[in-house]
Amino acid sequence: MIALLRRDLLLAARSLGDLLLVVAFFVLVAALFPFGVGAERTLLVRLAPGVLWVAALLAVLLSLDRLFAADQEAGDLDLLLLGGLPAPLLILVKALAHWLTTGLPLIVAAPLVAQLYQLPGESLPVLLASLLLGTPTLSLLGAVGAALCLGARRGGVLLPLLLLPLWIPVLIFGTGAMEAGLSGLSPRPHLLLLGALLALSLPLAAVTGALALRQAAE
Repeated sequence: MIALLRRDLLLAARSLGDLLLVVAFFVLVAALFPFGVGAERTLLVRLAPGVLWVAALLAVLLSLDRLFAADQEAGDLDLLLLGGLPAPLLILVKALAHWLTTGLPLIVAAPLVAQLYQLPGESLPVLLASLLLGTPTLSLLGAVGAALCLGARRGGVLLPLLLLPLWIPVLIFGTGAMEAGLSGLSPRPHLLLLGALLALSLPLAAVTGALALRQAAE
C-alpha cells in the first residue's frame, strides 16, 4: 500500500501543472461570483458557503477522469489487480492519493478564497473542518465513479451524471455547517453527519470500487 501510494504521489508530482490547474479552477470559480453579484459584504457572506462548496465539488470532479484511465492505458491496472494488494485496498489507496493531491490543496487554498467573501475569522475553522471531513468522501465516491466509467465510450460525460447526485449530501451538510457557524449556531451536528458519511463511504467505496475494477478488467 505504501509503495503504491508513493508511486501515485510521484506520478502526480511529475504532472504538477495538473495539480495547479485544479487549485486554480477552484479559486477562479469562487472568485467569479463576487465580480458578478457585487462587493456587498452581507450578500457575499450569505453566498459564500454554497459557492465555496460547489467550487470544491467541481474542482474535485475535474481531476477524476484520469484516476484509473492512465493506468489502464499503460497496462499497469492489470498488474495492480494481479499483484498482492487486494482490490478493495487498491481503491482506498487510489482515493487517498487523489485526496492528497486534490482535496488537501483545496483545503490549503480555502482561506485565501474565504477572504474574497469577507468571511469573519471565526468561521474559518468551520470551513476547514467541513472540507477536511467532506473532501475525503468526495474522493472515495469519486474513485467508485471513475472505476464504474472505466472503459466507457463517453466516460467523461457519464462521470458527472453518476457522481453529482451521490455528492449532494456532502454538499448539503458542508454548506449547512458553514451557515450554522455564520449564524451563531453550533456546526457540530453537520460536522458529525459529514463524519458519518465519511465512515460509511470507506467500506462502500472499497467493495463497490473493487467490483467495478474487476468488471472493467474483464
